[in-house]
Amino acid sequence: MLLMPGASPLDVGIPAQVFARRHGLNYTFVPCATRAGIVPGGDGLGFHVEAGLEALETADTIIVPGFRNSSAPIDPVVLDALREAAFRGARMVSICGGAFALAQAGLLDGRRATTHWQLAAKLARDHPKVTVEGRVLFVDEGQVLTSAGVAAGIDLCLHIVRRDHGVQASNAIARVMVAAPYRSGGQSQYVPRTIPEPLGDVFAATREWALAHLEEPLTVTTMARHAGVSARTFGRRFVEDTGYTPMQWVLRARVDLAREMLERTDLGIEQIAARVGVGTGANLRMHFQRILGTPPSEYRKTFGGKLAEPDAQPPARDLIKTAG
Repeated sequence: MLLMPGASPLDVGIPAQVFARRHGLNYTFVPCATRAGIVPGGDGLGFHVEAGLEALETADTIIVPGFRNSSAPIDPVVLDALREAAFRGARMVSICGGAFALAQAGLLDGRRATTHWQLAAKLARDHPKVTVEGRVLFVDEGQVLTSAGVAAGIDLCLHIVRRDHGVQASNAIARVMVAAPYRSGGQSQYVPRTIPEPLGDVFAATREWALAHLEEPLTVTTMARHAGVSARTFGRRFVEDTGYTPMQWVLRARVDLAREMLERTDLGIEQIAARVGVGTGANLRMHFQRILGTPPSEYRKTFGGKLAEPDAQPPARDLIKTAG
């Protein structure tokens, strides 16, 4: 994790918590800066790091948290180190305003990216080659990943754990952190708007209800009826809240539940397909491949064999519930 002067304490603390050794995932977490020593932080807190830019030379993943004056020119030595790391294939990650460092290094050119909603317009203006999506929680472009402001860094870091180790591992960390296990990257940031907040609570409750009924036929009409609004209003507001249409969101929730079952059970593909509400194994294979880029069988080979002891974990469906 590369700490820039004025690094945000929360942005720094999130990856330190998610990728801590105590979770047993064999991540080695190394804070670094332009040079070892004291790094002034934001909000009255500073940091002491024991590594300089040499740490970037062997890192598999490099995370740049948000920092003060993020649009100011960055030391060319730092930018060169980021470019060299990306060139050799390191995964490049930013949280909040850290996207400006990746952008100044040219690593976001031609890519989609996000940052805190208050900084999105400036990122787009300063770096016109970047497609800025200022309303989403995070963007995964493969080698390069960016998150929105502060707490959205939790969502991105848990997403990285899911990529590396599967759903069960990321859910376990989320429980320890008392965080929502899964919020999709397309979900909206909390951008100020004129829609009354109580309605937002109603829609969140309907999403929670849908997660508990994934094996049942779910339609926009049934979910709108649960929310007590018209189907048209429900569909429009749902996209604003999550970045997906209601049925796109339901399908992704079903695939995520299927991932959990592939990891934790020995159920066959047809059985899992029925339990998550996609009907047939052929449907599950098709949706799994399209959304995750891998067939269910390969996913099970990679992340399976982690069956929990009876009663040691909550039911699979409980693990994907989210407050928002």
